[in-house]
Amino acid sequence: MQVYLVGGAVRDHLLAHPYHEKDYVVVGATPEQLVALGYQPVGKDFPVFLHPKTKEEYALARTERKSGQGYHGFEFYTDINVSLEQDLIRRDLTINAIAMDEAGHIYDPYGGQQDLKDRVLRHVSDAFLEDPLRVLRIARFAARYKSLGFSIADETLTLMRHLAESGELNTLTPERVWKETSRALMEKDADQYFETLRSCGALKVLFPELDALYGVPQRPEYHPEIDCGIHTMMSLQQACKANYSLDVRFAVLMHDLGKALTPDEELPRHIMHEERGIKPVTDVCERLKVPTNTKQLAIAVCKEHLKCHQALTLKPGTLWRLLQRLDVLRRPDRVESYVQACECDSRGRLGLEDREYPQADYVLKAMQVVRAIRAQDLPPEIKGPDIGEMLIQRRIDALTEFKAHYLSV
Repeated sequence: MQVYLVGGAVRDHLLAHPYHEKDYVVVGATPEQLVALGYQPVGKDFPVFLHPKTKEEYALARTERKSGQGYHGFEFYTDINVSLEQDLIRRDLTINAIAMDEAGHIYDPYGGQQDLKDRVLRHVSDAFLEDPLRVLRIARFAARYKSLGFSIADETLTLMRHLAESGELNTLTPERVWKETSRALMEKDADQYFETLRSCGALKVLFPELDALYGVPQRPEYHPEIDCGIHTMMSLQQACKANYSLDVRFAVLMHDLGKALTPDEELPRHIMHEERGIKPVTDVCERLKVPTNTKQLAIAVCKEHLKCHQALTLKPGTLWRLLQRLDVLRRPDRVESYVQACECDSRGRLGLEDREYPQADYVLKAMQVVRAIRAQDLPPEIKGPDIGEMLIQRRIDALTEFKAHYLSV
C-alpha cells in the first residue's frame, strides 16, 4: 500500500500558496485493508475513507468512464492494480495532477510542475470534456491565481468553449453551480471568474442576466467606463479589494441587472432600472437556490441602491422608511452590508475608484440614531397603537436633528 498527497495541497505547496485541505490517494490497497486499519468509509460513488486520527480523506486510486450526462455521469473502477498515473490522468488540470509521497518525493507524469513555472492552466487529457463542472473550476482557478500571473492555455479554452456549446452545462445542479460561484466570489480577483466564463461562452448559459449587461451603454458623465458589464465587474473588484462578505459581493454582482432590460429608446439613461432588476435578481437566486439572507440583501441593494447614493439629500422621513425597509431595528448587519455594496457601486467607475463616499458614514450614523430610540423610553401614558406612531415620529424628529447637525459640521 502506497499513500500520496495529491491535488490542491501539492499544487499550493509548490506555489508556496496557503492551503487548508489535504487529499490523499491510496495505491495498491483494498477497502477491506483500510477498514482493518481503522479508516472510516464515507464515499457514496467510490471508496473514500477518513483517517482514524486526522479525519482527512483518503481515496483509493481509481479510473473512471463516462456513462451519462453531467457531473454525476461516470462509472468508477478501483482495484489494487490501478496505478498512480492512471488515477492522476483523470484530473482536470496538469497542476492538479501532481502527487507527493510520504518522503516528499514529487510524482509529475503530466508536466504539472512546468505549467506551474509557466503559470499556465492546462487540461491533462481530452477526458476534460467529460465533466462540465470543470468549466467552472477552471474559471475559479483563473480568479484565484490571477495575481500570480496564470492564464488558461488556448487549447484548454477551446475545450471549455466546446462544453459551453454542447448543452452539458445545463446538466449541472444548481447546488454545484452555486458552490463553485460562491467560492469564486470569495477570491481576491472574483471578477476574473465571470470574465473567464464569458470568454468561453458559459456566462450566457449559466448567468444570462449578467451576460446581457455587456454592450449596454450608460451615460458617460456618470459612468466613464460606459459599458454596464464592465461597471459591474469594476464594482465587484471594489468589494474584493475591501474584503467584503459573500453576501455583499453577490449583491454587488446583481445590483444593476435591470439595466439590461432598459428599452433601446431610453438608452443610455436607465430610468426605473432598480425596479426592473428585481425580477432577474430573483430569477437568478431561485434558479441557483441562493441562501435566503444572500438573496434578501441582493434584492434590497438592487431596489434601493440609488437611495443610498442620494442619502444626504433625502428627507428624514424618506430616510427612515428606507432604513425600515432594510429592517434596521432587527438587522443592523443588513444595513451595514447594504451600505458596503452601494459604496462599491459608487466606486466601481473608471477614474472614480478612490472617490470619497460620505453617504456610508451618514447612513450608518443615522442607523444608530433610530436604533437608540426605544419604546421603554416613551412616557408611560402612551399606550397601544400610539406607541408605534410616537416611535416613528420620534425617530423622524431625531433624524431631522441629526441631519441638520451633520450637514452643518
